[in-house]
Amino acid sequence: MDRDPAPLPPRSVLSTHEVANQPGDQPARDPWAGDGVLRGWLGLWGGAVDDAARFGAALATPALRAAAKAARHVPPELAPFDRAGRRLDEVRFHPGYHAVMATGVAAGYAALPWEGAAGGHMGHAAMVYMLSQVEPAICCPLTMTYAAVPALAVDPGVGAAWRAKLTARDYDPAIRPLAEKAGATLGMAMTEKQGGSDLRGCSTRAERDGGGWRLTGHKWFCSAPMSDGFLTLARTGKGLTCFLVPRWLPEGRNAIALMRLKDKLGNRANASAEIEYQGAFAHRLGEEGRGIATIIEMVHHTRLDTAIAPAGLMRAALAEALFWAEGRTVFQRRLIDQPLMRAVLADLALDWEGALALSMRVAAAFDGGAEADRAFARIAVALAKFLNNKRCPVVVAEAMEALGGMGYVEETPMPMLYREAPLNGIWEGSGNVICLDILRTLAKEPLAAEVLAAELDAGKGADRRYDAALAGHQARWPGLPPEAEARLFAERTAVLLAASILIRHAPGAVADGYVATRVAGEGGRVPGAVSGLDTAGILSRFGDQPATEAS
Repeated sequence: MDRDPAPLPPRSVLSTHEVANQPGDQPARDPWAGDGVLRGWLGLWGGAVDDAARFGAALATPALRAAAKAARHVPPELAPFDRAGRRLDEVRFHPGYHAVMATGVAAGYAALPWEGAAGGHMGHAAMVYMLSQVEPAICCPLTMTYAAVPALAVDPGVGAAWRAKLTARDYDPAIRPLAEKAGATLGMAMTEKQGGSDLRGCSTRAERDGGGWRLTGHKWFCSAPMSDGFLTLARTGKGLTCFLVPRWLPEGRNAIALMRLKDKLGNRANASAEIEYQGAFAHRLGEEGRGIATIIEMVHHTRLDTAIAPAGLMRAALAEALFWAEGRTVFQRRLIDQPLMRAVLADLALDWEGALALSMRVAAAFDGGAEADRAFARIAVALAKFLNNKRCPVVVAEAMEALGGMGYVEETPMPMLYREAPLNGIWEGSGNVICLDILRTLAKEPLAAEVLAAELDAGKGADRRYDAALAGHQARWPGLPPEAEARLFAERTAVLLAASILIRHAPGAVADGYVATRVAGEGGRVPGAVSGLDTAGILSRFGDQPATEAS
């Protein structure tokens, strides 16, 4: 079949003026084929390249881009009742939402790490990174489905049937019980009004009902309320316990009421709700009284995604800024050729480089089978989540400014990216929670402290500025810092860790620039307040060539 002819271009010569010096829309690009840096990291550490490549190609199609755009411009709607007043408790989505969900599920976003292939978590992380550049809100239900799988392992009797449907590469949004579905998704509902991040403040009650349990209580945040089930916390006589709550039962709808949808700053394609369990049926997961220990496996894996997603948002924002700078002329020169603009963009690119390197190294640790890998993943995922999310809003805001007034206009993706930029820093533990978790992990797990120190030491010997900074860091904190210094400690540790990775595996322009500005303090406090960066070497990394020296 012949392809449809290209559409006629819009008129540039108008009755009052000629449209010129306007770059227009950035062509849809393949976020895998067009990102040599990403390909380099997966090649270096053995990530699932083929799956990532197929997903990148799918994200580049006009149909997928149109579906993603429609999903966020036509937000989900709550349907609490039918016309006769019977309870529905459903959320209705635009077909574009389902199209993006189906693409992600078919690609293995949730399933790949659990299928036994080498580099599955790295391949998954690459998918998070790429989808975050196209429609980040839909990452949420896919991420929770991925992260729920290891939490189900505590109860093979309950978990086996769910695992099979969660790891099926079939998207099935039908309102049916699990046994009748080709595939399923799983969400999370933990936060309550009075408790927030202090999960021990949970007041939801659980009472035995034959072979199952009945839950009664209110959850202040339920992400993706049309999931086929939720992991949640409730109190039994023995304390806080983890439960799996099916959304739909063989005999009908479970007693879960959707009270309202949250009116959020961003993440608009995805629904978040307040819900009530009104005697909802549930399966217990794990031992009574050990709910946090059970559900923490899901939290641990969602944190991987909240560490990598900001790198995707940064990449998308920088790509828009570079496209604009290359197509816009100001004061008789292209923006991209002006030294100050180049300094700003190169400085921003260093944050993206550090974020991507750090989070992909963490994903590689998730793929490792040794206890040292698992220990490194536990400490490093928190460090990456903290640093990457603190830098993301700064990078996106500055990239928006590079477009001038157009960056503030909804016809560009910049407002969407700006609204998304703070989210991953809040989800699955805000900054203070993460920093305190870092201190707890180092205090309770000697192996985590040991493998972190080894990873930092591996960067020594190539740059005396890094060596001096690491020595100063270790001298200041020979043990754990006081709680009031937890953010300073976390930031400096994460920056050193990213620098160690870049020193060993990135080209000299990137490693030298990162060490000079982030480690040695040779830059200012605002983006572009730098001197001596190899801007050509740094900005060339936005091409499609493999981007790590080791690859």
